[in-house]
This record gives sequence, C-alpha cells and structure tokens, in this order.
Amino acid sequence: MCYNASMFEVVFLGTSASAPSIRRGLPAAVVMHKEYRFMVDCGEGTQRQLLRSGLGFRRLDKILLTHGHLDHILGLAGLASTFSRWEMIDRMEIYGGRWALDRVEALMKVVFGRHRPPIRLILTDLEPGVIIEDNAFQLSAFSVTHRGPGNFGFTFQERARRPFIVDKAEAMGVPAGPERAHLVRGEEVTLADGRTIHPDDVLGPSRPGTKLVFIGDVARTDNLVEPARDADALVIEATYTGLEADVAREFGHLSAGQAAKLALAADVRHLILHHISRRYAEREILEEATPIFPNTTVARDLDHFQIRRSAPLLKVERDRRTVQPTLKDMTRKS
Repeated sequence: MCYNASMFEVVFLGTSASAPSIRRGLPAAVVMHKEYRFMVDCGEGTQRQLLRSGLGFRRLDKILLTHGHLDHILGLAGLASTFSRWEMIDRMEIYGGRWALDRVEALMKVVFGRHRPPIRLILTDLEPGVIIEDNAFQLSAFSVTHRGPGNFGFTFQERARRPFIVDKAEAMGVPAGPERAHLVRGEEVTLADGRTIHPDDVLGPSRPGTKLVFIGDVARTDNLVEPARDADALVIEATYTGLEADVAREFGHLSAGQAAKLALAADVRHLILHHISRRYAEREILEEATPIFPNTTVARDLDHFQIRRSAPLLKVERDRRTVQPTLKDMTRKS
C-alpha cells in the first residue's frame, strides 16, 4: 500500500511572552505546506531570526496576526522596509482583526510617512471561517478570547484523501503514469486492452488530512475544544504556570496546565507550547503540563517541526542532516 502523506512544517522564530529574553525572541513563526508559507505574528527581531533559521524572505508574503498587541506586530515595520528597499517582494498580504490592522496601518505610516508604500499592502479584516483554500488544503480562522477585540486562532487542514493502493493497481495491470494520476483524482480509466478501471478498484477508504491548530495569546479554553479537536499538533501559549493563575487571568493568558487540559479534552496528538514568560525555565512548564498531557513539547527559538497525520512529531535538527529533503534543498527549489 502507498499513501502519500503530506505534512505541515512549523519553524518558531520567537517564543517569548511580552519581552525578549537571552534565549527567546518575541512571537513569530512560519508555517509551511507545499508551496505555501505563512508567517504567524511578527514581533521585533523577526527579520534576523528569519536569516538565522535559513528560511530567508522568499515567498513570505502572507502574514497572519493572532491579535494586535505590539509584541506581536512591531516586527512588521522592519520587514516591510526591507521588502521595499530590496524589492524582493512587491506585496504583503496581512490578515487580522480590524483593531490589529488599524495598528498595522499606523505603524506603516511611521515607516513610510505620507508617501505611498513602495510595496502593495493588502490588509484583510478577518472573520471566522475560511481564509484560503485549494483542492488539497484549507486555512481557516476562529475567534479566541484575549484582551481587546479581534483575536484569532488558525486551523491548517489538509483535505481528506483516499490512498492509492499500489499492490491492487499492479495486480490489475494499471501502468505507472497518467492512468494512475487519473484514478487518484477520482476518474475512471480505460486500459490498452479495453478494460475499464474505476477509482474504487485501487483507492482505499478516505483518510483525514493532517491538521495543525495554531493559537497565540488566549484567556480561556472552553470554547477551543472543538476547533482543536483531533489536531495532529496544537500550538498554543503557556505564558504562566498554575502558581500564578491569578496573574494569568488578569492579563488574559493561560497556564501550562490549562493548555495541557485543553489538549487532553480535544484529543490532540501533540501539544507544542510557546509564548513562555521570562520568569520560567522550560523545565517548570513541562513539569506542569506533562503529567496532564505527556506528549508535550516546549518550543524553543528556531525549532523546526514536521507534522504528519497520525505520525510522531519530528524535529528537524539544525545541522539539517537528519531529515531529507533539507530546508536548504526546499528553499533552492522555490
């Protein structure tokens, strides 16, 4: 049997909460799927992190904002300036709530003054629902609760597909080539000997695609169980531990324990925590989360993960020797 399982990749550029630390920068990440690249938030210092990660700036024209707080958007100023000066990218599509976009517009006036920006800025006011989709992939937004209006989480979802069963195709004499491609697309084919092969003859039962849910700052989880349901990876903040639950409530954030309980209730496969306060060591976050949800990882700056349906979370080592194709190879092909 052959099942061409696709995947999402996430590179964390900044994983600190509110202010940078020696080891953690301000919030930003890049989600990749086939030809797509999405940046989620863009804190100060994101440009340098892009260069350190090896991602660079290519095809980085779609930016998703979880909300409009400054630690999540200030890096857009430098990024827009760089894009316009180097003329590498002629447009930036920025998706966010209205309040976040208003702040982005004000920020761009600081960068470019009264002059028209030399790059095209496309600001899309988000509502819950589908943002982008094609025949294999869908990106959607859902509302989350945090301080201020217009806060969103994002679902990256591959469409369900039926696996092509090579053994069956070979037994029926279906040659490798266009005939198999037609069958994968659900089209029947006629072989050279006159036999008609139907997709049901060589395709297995439908399988759900990979699902990645990405959430930034959030104050409550009871309304997130269904959006996160059955995710192969849930990325969510863990700014505090339960020892400071009152502070978390005051500022609209989660503890590591709350995030872990959400992962358990939503039956996700992997929990990746980010947006960590400088007051905690990674060990403290894990000690609170893992007794509740053992399959928990605390993301570090420049961590690169591959996420596949029903498969272990795979970390791509920065020496790029352990996973093929390497990030360098993928960039070269773009």
